[in-house]
Amino acid sequence: MLLEPRLDPNEQFRQRRGRARRRRAIRRLTVVGLVVVTAAGLTLGARFFGRGEPESTPAASTPVVAPKTVVKVAPKPKITPPPAEIRGVHVTMALASLEGKIGEYLSLRSDGLNTLEIDVKDENGDVAFLTPKVPLARKIDAAQPYYQPRDVARQARDAGVYLIARVVVFEDPVLAERRPELAIRTPDGGVWRNSAGLGWTNPYDERVWKYNVDVAEAAVRAGFDEVMFDYARFPTDGDTAAALFSKRVLEPRNTTVARFLSYASSRLRPLGARVSAAVFGLSATRNLGIGQKPRRIAREVDAIYPMVYPSHYRSGEYDITDPNSEPQRTVALSLADFRRALRGRTARIVPWLQDFSLGRTYTLADVRAQIEAARAAGVGGFMLWNAEGVYTPEALQAQ
Repeated sequence: MLLEPRLDPNEQFRQRRGRARRRRAIRRLTVVGLVVVTAAGLTLGARFFGRGEPESTPAASTPVVAPKTVVKVAPKPKITPPPAEIRGVHVTMALASLEGKIGEYLSLRSDGLNTLEIDVKDENGDVAFLTPKVPLARKIDAAQPYYQPRDVARQARDAGVYLIARVVVFEDPVLAERRPELAIRTPDGGVWRNSAGLGWTNPYDERVWKYNVDVAEAAVRAGFDEVMFDYARFPTDGDTAAALFSKRVLEPRNTTVARFLSYASSRLRPLGARVSAAVFGLSATRNLGIGQKPRRIAREVDAIYPMVYPSHYRSGEYDITDPNSEPQRTVALSLADFRRALRGRTARIVPWLQDFSLGRTYTLADVRAQIEAARAAGVGGFMLWNAEGVYTPEALQAQ
C-alpha cells in the first residue's frame, strides 16, 4: 500500500534537475569565498613579513607569493676529537689550584704532551669548583674553590691540549656521610666503609648516578672535552660481605655499571663531550666481581683506560715472577687481553702507565718500556700517572 501518490516520471526528472542546480550554485559560492579569504590572508601575510620595509603596491598582474617557512634546526654539538696518539698526564685538583701550575703542565707541550686529565671530583668526594648547576654539591659542602673550570679549559684550548675531566663515582665519603640514604649500608644501619675508612655510595641508586653526571655536565659546559669516570665499580676492599645495597636490582654487577655509563653517555654526548671509563688492569683477564667487564662497558663509552701499573700485579701474574721488574712484558700481556676482549668494538684503549716508584725505583727506561709496549699493541696512546704530579718529560715524546 502506497502512502504517497506516485509521481509522474517527467516530474521526478524536473525535481532532480532542480536539486542538482542548487548544489552547483552552492559549490560555486563556496569556491569564491575560499578564494577571497585566501587572497586576503596572503595580503596580510605579505604585510606582516614585510613590516619595516618600504611600502609598495604590486601591480595587479604581479602574483602575491606566500613567504617560505624557515625551519630552524639545532646545530649539532661540536665534538673535539682526541689526538691520534694521546700523550697525557694526571693532575690533582690540589695541584691545579696552585697559581701557575696548569701553565707548567701545559708547557710540557714542547716535550710532546697533548692531553691533560684533571680531577673534577676525586676519591675524597670533593668537587673541584663551585657551581650553581649542582646544588647538592654545595648543600653537602662537597664543592670547593680549587680552580675555575672555564679558565682551565681556556688555557688548554689556547695551548692546543685535549682536556679530560676525571670524575670519581661510587667511592664518595662526603655524599655517603651527608646523605646516608644514598650510601652502601651495614647490617646495623650505619654507613659501610672500606679498609681506608672511606664511605661508598650505592651503585644501584639512580640518585647517585644523577649527582655524578650533574658534576660531569658542569665540567663539559665549562669546556672540558671528555669525561673519564673512575671508580665506576663496586668496592674491592674492606668487609664487602657486610655491604648492604638498597634498591638492588637482580642483574649482574657489570650490567649495573654499564647502565650507569649508558645513562652518563646519553646526557653528555649531546653536549659534545666524549665519555670514557678507567678500569682495572686485570679486568680483561678475568672477572673481578666488581662490575667491570670491558667488552660490556665498551658498548657505552668512547674509550677505556685500563690501569696497567706493573707494581700493582701480584707475583706469578701472566707467569711473571715479579711483574714490577718487567714493565714492558707486563703491560704488553695485559693489553693483549684488552685487545681480545674489545675485538669488534669501536671504543679506544688508552692505558694508564706508571710514572712513579713503588716497590722499586722507576727510571725513564722503565716508563719508556711501558710506552713501547702500548705502541706495539696498537692502542690509542697512553696516560702517565703520578699522584704527586711529578712526571718524566722525556717520556712524552712522540714516536
